Amino acid sequence: MPQTPVMYTNSHYDGSMIRLQNVGLRYDYGPHVLRDVSFHLKPGSFHFLTGPSGAGKTSLLRLMFMSLQATDGNVQLFGKNISRVSASRRAQLRRRIGIVFQDFRLLDHMTTWENVALPLRVVGRRPSGYREDVTDLLQWVGLGDRMHGYPPVLSGGEKQRAAIARAVIGKPELLLADEPTGNVDPQMARRLLRLFVELNRLGTSVVIATHDQQLMEQFSAPRLEIRDGNVRIL
Repeated sequence: MPQTPVMYTNSHYDGSMIRLQNVGLRYDYGPHVLRDVSFHLKPGSFHFLTGPSGAGKTSLLRLMFMSLQATDGNVQLFGKNISRVSASRRAQLRRRIGIVFQDFRLLDHMTTWENVALPLRVVGRRPSGYREDVTDLLQWVGLGDRMHGYPPVLSGGEKQRAAIARAVIGKPELLLADEPTGNVDPQMARRLLRLFVELNRLGTSVVIATHDQQLMEQFSAPRLEIRDGNVRIL
């Protein structure tokens, strides 16, 4: 079994990674999905995000990623009130975040290898400086023989692993993962959890939304539980 791949490291912000104060969220004129949510996450923390289906886990992750704007309250990320920063500044902040969506969002015209390397390419790193890291990470997630294939020929589980590799390759300051083990077998789920734990050990704040009780039992970490629109830390 290969060792956990070494990933590129970034500097970290010293204050609260995320701070929500009396945050509410609703879509159009519908009922509130989230209401009066307040909590903060420290740099280097690890949390599971839990709650019933439809409770608002994906919405909360999207608030943290700045792809949604809160209806009420204040969301701070890396010490910045995101409602007060420009669109270009939000784009810069997103580069410090690794995100795993349930719909994967791989680019079909790029190979698996090119998709995973994209975050490093965007920040201006030379391929010669990351070629080995990308290859090692793809082998770690079981895609060594699929790295030159294109997303349309990958299975759902393979796309999910490619999306995870893309999210972690740049060693982000914050990792947000929405059901990252939903399409893989238990053995691969454990392997991916090891990757998240190693990333956290290196300093990344990690938030994983999951229904997988067995996965959560394998690693002792606090839980953000969403229920009836409210969030509490268990």
